[in-house]
Amino acid sequence: MSKFAVGAALTACVSLILAPGTPAGAQTFPAKPVRLVVGFAAGGGTDTIARVIGKKLADTWPHALVVENRPGADGSIATELVAKAPPDGYTLVMVSNAFTITPFLRKLAYDPVQDLTPVTLAASTPNLLIVHPTLPVRNVKELVALAKARPAELTFGSSGAGTSPFLAMELLKSMTKTNIVHVPYKGSNPAVIDLMGGHIQLMFGAIPTVGPHVKSGRLRAIAISSPKRWPLFPELPTVSETLPGFEAATWYGVLAPAGTPPAIVSKLQIDMAGVLQHPEVNSFVTGRGFAAIGNKPDEFMKIIERDMQKWGKLLRTLGAAAR
Repeated sequence: MSKFAVGAALTACVSLILAPGTPAGAQTFPAKPVRLVVGFAAGGGTDTIARVIGKKLADTWPHALVVENRPGADGSIATELVAKAPPDGYTLVMVSNAFTITPFLRKLAYDPVQDLTPVTLAASTPNLLIVHPTLPVRNVKELVALAKARPAELTFGSSGAGTSPFLAMELLKSMTKTNIVHVPYKGSNPAVIDLMGGHIQLMFGAIPTVGPHVKSGRLRAIAISSPKRWPLFPELPTVSETLPGFEAATWYGVLAPAGTPPAIVSKLQIDMAGVLQHPEVNSFVTGRGFAAIGNKPDEFMKIIERDMQKWGKLLRTLGAAAR
């Protein structure tokens, strides 16, 4: 996969973002509505973060930020649309970390590194490792022991290969040399329903999706995928406390077409970061299990680079890399 030689390509992107010169139109941006395309259906994490940003920007921008859902192919349909859009800042895409995974699963009609410019990492959320209450495990150590005692008998659900919850489980399996069978679903909600019904035994799930079921007692959380314990579940240990180095978060970020003027990228980042730190927005986001971020483009690039290397290596090990 030489076209995804991440380090060199990302360095080139940095030079684009940091290049000198301020276009005359940047001072008056936006002079018309901005379109933020979301590659997933309404109601999910990506859509939620996009809409809360758009709603608050309406208080300060002279024109609206309009959220448009274009779901399909793990977000790559929306990403392709934006990659081929004019690089003027008026067409953006909100992606999840599936953006760093899909290049290794399928051939794309765009280059995820060369054709897009990072604006900001808006938010992230860890995944909870959850089990059906009847499964006789209460921590990662007990789960690993059970999986080794019953190889290929336990099943886990996800919304599909390449999603963050799927890769979190595959990373756990890889690190523990266990055989837990994957059962794919068309979305996270159907997987959660089957888990509550006892048709599968466990899964990773984002806090906004599975947290309420854990709070109600219908599912049991045994660990969390963040490197540190999470405020909404302060008593819950991290997976890394048992498996050092384990981390598997779901994140959401904004990209623009490559070649977008640096001054416009900077304004977008500053305005969106300001929205995410607004007390009303921050309270809404954190109350649902997200961490509001709003970092700078070069910082977002480093996360993209890290995740492409990390998940690409795992997927190649699994034999799932794109040909």
